[in-house]
Amino acid sequence: MNLKTTPLRDAIVYSLAVGTTAIAGTGIAVAQETQQQTTTLDRIEVTGSRIRQVDIETEAPVLTITRADIEQQGFQSVADILQNISAVGAPAISRASPLTAGENVGGQFISMRNMGTQRTLILVNGKRLGISTSGNQDVSLIPTVAVERVEVLKDGASSIYGSDAIAGVVNIITRSNFEGATVDAYYGQYSEGDGETTRASGILGFTGDRGSITTAVEYRKEEEVFARDRPYSAYPQSDRHPTRNWTTVSQWGVINLPAGLGGNRVLNEGADWRNIANYHALNTNTGTTAADPNGSTVDKTNTNQQTHLRTPLESRSLFVNGLFDITDDVRFRGDVLYTEREAVRQVAGYPFQSASAGPIPGGFTMSRDSYYNPVGIDQGYATPQDVNFWRRTWEVPRVDMPSSTTWRFSAAVEGSFGVADRIFDWDVNYLYNNNKVHQENYGNLNIDRTRQSVGASFLDTDGVVKCGAPGAVIIGCVPWNPFIPYGRVGDGGLTGNQALQDWLFQRLNSSGETETTVYSANISGSVATLPGGDLGFAVGYENRKEEGRFIPDAQAVTGNSTTLAGGPTQGSYTVDEVYAELFIPVLADLPGAKELSFNIASRYSDYDTFGDTVNSKFGFKWKPLDSLLFRGTYAEGFRAPTINDLYGGGSQTFSTFADPCDTRFGVAASNPAVVASCARDIANAATYRQLQQGFVPSSQQSVQTPVPFFSGSNPNLIPETSESKTLGVVWSPEFVQGLNVSLDWWKIRIDDTIVADTPTQMLNDCYVQNDLTRCTNFTRDPVLGYVNTLSFTGINAGYREAEGYDLDLGYRLPTERFGNYNVSWQTTYTSRDEIKTDTNPTTLPQQLVGYATSPGFLGTFRIRSNASLTWDMGPWSATWGARYYSKQKETCLSATLFPEECSDPGFIAGNPQQTRPINEHGSNTFHDLEFRWKAPWNATVALGANNVFDHVGPVMYSQPSANVSYQGQFDIGRFIYMKYQQRF
Repeated sequence: MNLKTTPLRDAIVYSLAVGTTAIAGTGIAVAQETQQQTTTLDRIEVTGSRIRQVDIETEAPVLTITRADIEQQGFQSVADILQNISAVGAPAISRASPLTAGENVGGQFISMRNMGTQRTLILVNGKRLGISTSGNQDVSLIPTVAVERVEVLKDGASSIYGSDAIAGVVNIITRSNFEGATVDAYYGQYSEGDGETTRASGILGFTGDRGSITTAVEYRKEEEVFARDRPYSAYPQSDRHPTRNWTTVSQWGVINLPAGLGGNRVLNEGADWRNIANYHALNTNTGTTAADPNGSTVDKTNTNQQTHLRTPLESRSLFVNGLFDITDDVRFRGDVLYTEREAVRQVAGYPFQSASAGPIPGGFTMSRDSYYNPVGIDQGYATPQDVNFWRRTWEVPRVDMPSSTTWRFSAAVEGSFGVADRIFDWDVNYLYNNNKVHQENYGNLNIDRTRQSVGASFLDTDGVVKCGAPGAVIIGCVPWNPFIPYGRVGDGGLTGNQALQDWLFQRLNSSGETETTVYSANISGSVATLPGGDLGFAVGYENRKEEGRFIPDAQAVTGNSTTLAGGPTQGSYTVDEVYAELFIPVLADLPGAKELSFNIASRYSDYDTFGDTVNSKFGFKWKPLDSLLFRGTYAEGFRAPTINDLYGGGSQTFSTFADPCDTRFGVAASNPAVVASCARDIANAATYRQLQQGFVPSSQQSVQTPVPFFSGSNPNLIPETSESKTLGVVWSPEFVQGLNVSLDWWKIRIDDTIVADTPTQMLNDCYVQNDLTRCTNFTRDPVLGYVNTLSFTGINAGYREAEGYDLDLGYRLPTERFGNYNVSWQTTYTSRDEIKTDTNPTTLPQQLVGYATSPGFLGTFRIRSNASLTWDMGPWSATWGARYYSKQKETCLSATLFPEECSDPGFIAGNPQQTRPINEHGSNTFHDLEFRWKAPWNATVALGANNVFDHVGPVMYSQPSANVSYQGQFDIGRFIYMKYQQRF
């Protein structure tokens, strides 16, 4: 089939086939010169449509990252490459968030439009990547060396691909028909000397008359970076306040005595633990008062000293792709992916608090019969008594070691046939994806053993303290003296006491497995000729089954470990789907209508869990001139509840939340009506302070609960539904050859959102909105007023709506004397992003744009922009890139204590829940640079640096997408790297 090229078509071919990613360090490969002549093109399938066409101009915006783009930058994993697209937001599970737990730890996920990872569909060669029980798709499983290109559809596509394609689709297309061999080596590290990254990969391919085979292998290892090694993360509230907000549940040990006996006390350094007079009052000053806003580090712990800033990982991958022409018109296509991945996450030793340990309601005391109880019987105390205690087990940090093994097999028989001069394409497909996860955890205490270790014990005649009583020794038990501080050996302390550590700390093992099985068949072609061309169609059927389970260690299930308790998750669902798509070319080659065409698609899905749903899509293209294209889409979408949503066993969680009843940082601080509402449940509502870990008053708006809450599943969930709209223009002016500009408006609204209901939202609904139905799933301590039990589940409630613009610009300029230049610039401007998480019509949505965090949610940058300039001349080339993030607002650390860090203390928001003192941080730009040399022996040598100027973002106390006072999406230092590629 012949197609006459135009300047606009050439520009779009260039942007799709060459790529205009503008991610950091990305250069655009030089495209072929525009040819003003007739060119023969093969029919291809572009992400977002099942109809194969010779024309790759689409009605929906598609961004392409090519092999050349990947090789001309310093980001070397598929996840990192995708994460730097301007339309991508922060993932829910970040490598800067080591406190995250569960089956997804160690994976890397993509969140288009900041809508959540479960609303972005990941495909490999047009077929789904396997999912976890919570619906996440781990892109780190794909070896970079096996990727030919990545197509990113910035539009909803449920009518084409089914569930989850709400915010966009990422289609990773692998290499095939490769001839020859290439090996690559990569090494880099931060200028601070840590975070070493090593990658070695190779690809080998053979082609013949009837087929080909391509094999790719990759090894990747990324070392950890500790929070203590960066100033902004070395302390709970950064190096600006290095002595503030340390936790009172420390490695020095605390005995909880009644107030009349001195209250909470800590053993004096080097003193005899037997005499309670050697204990001093616990210093509780964490910097919450005007008298001493800087706080004190005495008797406290800086947990950042043991916590990762960036978690390490290691992976090994094998990918094999094969093609075989069975006949001239029938081909077999298959590929196999095998990946092993190990990761590690480390956080500080467990903050043990005996009064709240164990299954809810939990708690136990140190026995008066314990030899190590300074107010017990053995020490001759006048009125022996049981006591509670605190002790952070600093000697044994908590370490999770998640690993996964993935097998993915895809096979297809495809072909074409002709009927009456019309070509029809067909394919029959099978996909099987199996992912097994295993998590080993060490550093959590066995509750029963801890109870025995601080239970009855005695000094035996051999001079050894033993559990139990004379004649009734508890075999295996090792007594524990929690009041001996870290670093002091002997007297029943943890330091240097391997027998005690082995007794208290058990290795926990959790495991899970998910399987995705898909059978599908498609046929496409044309059935008639219209004035604008052939009427194209595609129809297909798909049967998909998702099965999954995740079984926590038995100690976690029973609550007999300080790890968060959780029940097993297990379930499956099956869906049958049929779809139809039409491409309707109405006009062509007419004045004012060089092209006018429409695309219509609809998909029927029948789930065995909730029933059926129909989702449709409509799109148009109108080209009044050869150099000008208008395009637009309207799409319905949906996201089905996941296995974990429906069948999850639930788990304990130390939630971070903001209590509106807090009279310093909560809504009650400025709203008497909320104080009155809180008085229903809190005796001291007029002076109430939210308590954080250690049961001390909070030092900021959102803090972690001192007692675990419970998060569970909901079998009555229904699918989320969505509507997405785009409208855009693409312009390739004839008077500026090589220039291509596109501007697309987009809008996404999701209704019946499946939200993990949050403690913050529940409490706001109860006390701020006075919705009494939301007050039933939590209780408060009758004396202190803090929330002592709370359970929450996923719910269908409210909506999420976002709107904005994508601006893409590409320009190529070849010169004879000074080489070739390529400029690429992509910008995403989000004008609105709001979320409502309840069904109360009187409540207002929360605004996310411009905020680092909004109560319970991660905020959205108003502008993300990426630009790159690539130059090449002879064997030399270079790429400069810049990544821009616009300013963000966050709640002030304290408007009264630190007014210099509070730019707008009188900030008033449209939603009362967001009215609070605000500090605004300026924009941030990270620059990247790479130099390359093509050696005469068919090799390429490259040297580069990401964040070449070592820019550091602002301190952000709200910890967006991180567990430290820093933005988790920002670079953590200058990263210098070297690359070598040898081609054979």
